[in-house]
Amino acid sequence: MPQVTVIIPTYNRAEWLPGAIDSVLEQSFDDLEIIVVDDGSDDHTVAAIGMRMGRIHYIRQAHAGVAAARNTGIAASRGEFIAFLDSDDRFAADKIASQVALMRAHPAALISHTDETWYRRGRLLNQKKKHLRPSGYIFPKCLPLCCVGMSTVMARPRFFELVGGFDPAFPCCEDYELWLRAASRLPFMLLPRSLTNRNGGRADQLSMRYRQGMDRFRILALDKLVKKSPLFPAQEDAARKELARRAVIYGNGCIKHGRGVEGRRFLALAAGMSRV
Repeated sequence: MPQVTVIIPTYNRAEWLPGAIDSVLEQSFDDLEIIVVDDGSDDHTVAAIGMRMGRIHYIRQAHAGVAAARNTGIAASRGEFIAFLDSDDRFAADKIASQVALMRAHPAALISHTDETWYRRGRLLNQKKKHLRPSGYIFPKCLPLCCVGMSTVMARPRFFELVGGFDPAFPCCEDYELWLRAASRLPFMLLPRSLTNRNGGRADQLSMRYRQGMDRFRILALDKLVKKSPLFPAQEDAARKELARRAVIYGNGCIKHGRGVEGRRFLALAAGMSRV
């Protein structure tokens, strides 16, 4: 039984995937397994993995989206801890060792995350104050934006037993939806060091492919949270206000761009968030 399982979902990322795998193989911590979940790639992903294939657990599935790919990895994992790495991101060499030490020092903690460094098309991005990573009961911080980087997370399997996995109904913002669900119940520990390099700004990324519709999925995540999650009254009030705020902006934007039916549907959703 390895101490850490690192799950790398991938879809047509043959150019980037080897570097992600290498950043795990080069960790100062070596008691780990690497699960690569190939979500139906039709490029030369297998060839790109090459001789690394013998050092990873490779799972191929029909294309079902990144949420389903991560869930496949979770189901196959054997580690005491589970970490995630997107196939275009990279771990610092001591990322896993540092985070394992943090989790071992706090045996009751079910999930932790770290800071990360952002690059866009190879250029370093300066993060804004609103992007500072929170710690503890972070639910209010999770409402306006996704404040937990996917490739920074390490969790105990018990975390997923309690809150469930990623929702495959979300082709993007699946991490935002899960962190909302989890943060309404559990604290998140922060290791305030940048231990992951995040690479963005490319057309193949979900954040680019769904850029015009990401707010729609965040609204749907909030709607699911309000309707299906057991929230404290203050949490529900805050979630309803954020949902209404987003839905009004999105609905009016739809109407402005000629999508009246969709726009009116989201404006009605916003109106329904007002308490009687």
